[in-house]
Amino acid sequence: MSAVWRASRAAVKRRRVQTFVIGLVVLCSTTTVLLSLGLLAAASGPFDKAYAAQRGAHVVASFDTAKVTEAQLARTVGRPGVEAAAGPFGQAVVAMPRGWLGSPGGSLAVVGRADPAGPVDRIEILRGRWATAPGEIVVNWAFDGSPDAELLGTKLPVPGAPPLTVVGFATSMSKSAGAWVTPGQLSALHPTSSQMLYRFTDSSTEAQLSAGLTEATAELPRDSLTNTQNYLTLKQAFSALANAYLPFISVFGVLGLLVSALIVGNVVSGAVVSGYRHIGVLKALGFTPNQVVAVYLTMMSVPAVVGGVLGTLLGKALAGPILEVSFAGIETGRASVGTIPAWVYVVCLLGMPALVLLAALVPALRAHRLPAARAISAGDAPRTGRGLRIQRVLGFTELPRPVSLGLGQPFARPGRTLLTMAAIVLGVTTVTLSTGMTSTMLALGQAGRADGGAQVLVHADEQGDRPLPRLGDAQIEERLRSLPGTARVRARGLAEVSLVGQTQPAFANFYRGNDSSDAYEIVEGHQPGAVGEIAAGPSFLTQRGLRIGDRVTLELNGRQVPTTVVGKLTAGSARALDATWETLEQLAPGSRPIEYWVRLTPGTDPDAYAAAAEAADPGLSTSVGSSANAATVTVVTFSTVFTVLLTLVASLGVFNTVLLNTRERRRDLGMLKSIGMTPRQVVAMTVTSVAGLGLVGGLLGIPLGMLAHRLVVDNVGIVAFPEYMKDVWHAPQLAAMLLAGMAIAVLGALPPARSAARMTIASVLHTE
Repeated sequence: MSAVWRASRAAVKRRRVQTFVIGLVVLCSTTTVLLSLGLLAAASGPFDKAYAAQRGAHVVASFDTAKVTEAQLARTVGRPGVEAAAGPFGQAVVAMPRGWLGSPGGSLAVVGRADPAGPVDRIEILRGRWATAPGEIVVNWAFDGSPDAELLGTKLPVPGAPPLTVVGFATSMSKSAGAWVTPGQLSALHPTSSQMLYRFTDSSTEAQLSAGLTEATAELPRDSLTNTQNYLTLKQAFSALANAYLPFISVFGVLGLLVSALIVGNVVSGAVVSGYRHIGVLKALGFTPNQVVAVYLTMMSVPAVVGGVLGTLLGKALAGPILEVSFAGIETGRASVGTIPAWVYVVCLLGMPALVLLAALVPALRAHRLPAARAISAGDAPRTGRGLRIQRVLGFTELPRPVSLGLGQPFARPGRTLLTMAAIVLGVTTVTLSTGMTSTMLALGQAGRADGGAQVLVHADEQGDRPLPRLGDAQIEERLRSLPGTARVRARGLAEVSLVGQTQPAFANFYRGNDSSDAYEIVEGHQPGAVGEIAAGPSFLTQRGLRIGDRVTLELNGRQVPTTVVGKLTAGSARALDATWETLEQLAPGSRPIEYWVRLTPGTDPDAYAAAAEAADPGLSTSVGSSANAATVTVVTFSTVFTVLLTLVASLGVFNTVLLNTRERRRDLGMLKSIGMTPRQVVAMTVTSVAGLGLVGGLLGIPLGMLAHRLVVDNVGIVAFPEYMKDVWHAPQLAAMLLAGMAIAVLGALPPARSAARMTIASVLHTE
């Protein structure tokens, strides 16, 4: 075994370039695969684990207390298919004032519950304690991190009753309530419904949950069930943003794996072919065929292990920021999404070297079968019968002789040529995909900015030590419109509203001065323009089971307004919808905007405008809108980095092929130079030998990249791209993509071509 190791170590030192190529390929592939697997695991594993730990409810159901009694609800616990249940708990709706615990104001669903434990929906206390006396309330903490202790003792004013004091903050993976009080306290809040929490024996699909709930409530009066919420909807909301990035990262992971397998197989095959004499010497010295195979596999495993370890470390470093962006703004509860499970690291550390060894095994077996005498006699001379015949045919054309000789070289080694061209195809596919995704995301980021004017946000809500503005709503808008450089002013109100028939509340944005150029674009339907019209992004509509034309009733502080979904936005929060200012006037008359969106005329200094706006009223603060968003920056940065890496790896694959070819043809090159071929002609011949591969690779890689781009943009659940954002391909871009294959081939071929051109005739013939 020591002899095998010494021979392998010597081969690694002798083949530094090939060792570097394999290590870099494995590093890039390991990083992309780790991020893909880590994001996939984070999108499901943490939620399932935290939900199981809290015995989260499969279905949260609310019932009209005017139509069903508590005794009838209690009997549903023993119905077939019910694994466990908790309740009934009384439920009431309390109006929150704007600014209470950072809330925009609206409706708060309060449930009466004696303790946080139980067979279903075990609530975890984050700060403080559970409510045990009248006048106490525990609030569901819906923000990242832990609540500050200073927030304990905050008073919630209740119309017609004494205020409630916050004695604790808690979290429920079931999202069963916005707050909890004692059952005795709830009676003072005039509850109108009761809540039941169910876990079913069959709960993996929507159909099973629906069937289980139907069976559980079969003996209850008709129409007593007012609304439901199942855990699959919560799980979808939890992983919506991560799932949006998953197809994109997975495509790069697959490309990295394919490039890795192709180039490793090419490198090992070339090492075996170019090392015939070395194989013969090893066998003549007494190495068995199995030991020769072991030498070549060990030679590949060293850079594979190093690349796998470095790629795992790089992936671990990138995982934190990627996961942070993927789960930004999502209520994760007690689900920990900041780390990647240990099994992902194990799979990458062991799987990537195993893939390399598997790719290396087939060409290494050629060394196993090769007799020692044949290997030694073969030397370094390749079999070039096919190439010579093609070169003779090309010689009758009017092509320059270096070009005809170069075009015939790939046919001498068809297997190696196909592997090299495949690497170029994948490189062009990566460049095409990256270019398309960048163009699509930039188009999304620039939506509504066709006039080029900057945007300034003027905040008019009460925050920290800043009081409410002295000026009224109409005066503020008039003052902003009068400032030099104002193009448009759009007011935005915000409230947390209830959707009748659904458990989870929603944040409603109410706009006055509705201008689609200042909002997310509409991909289906139209912008809300009248009272009772709403629009939302694809995530909100999917998770709420809504489509264009569906009707839903909004409720705020006891007032209800029936609304119709009239538009689907390109994007938007899974918890937010857009409505008109007239709708807000119906729900909460006299409401004031929390901010004004000001679009400036082109050329206006946004900082100077912001200073002038703040000077108008000490209660106003401003911020200059950015032209970029986190999703665009993440996708563009990620695609750029890995495109550069995979393009470099593809070029290194070409480099390895040309290097092997020039080493095998040292005698031919010496003879050609001896009869008058100049160094420039040697470079032209060598580059031409792969330029054709680059052209064919470009022609094949472009449609594959376009297909991958369409596959990704059509499966991003949180964004509904308009067709013009998908159709980003134009003649100049396609021409550049075609040249990308040529560039990859030439970039990889130039260094060994220049090295071959510098070889002297004496040094070549001296080795014969």
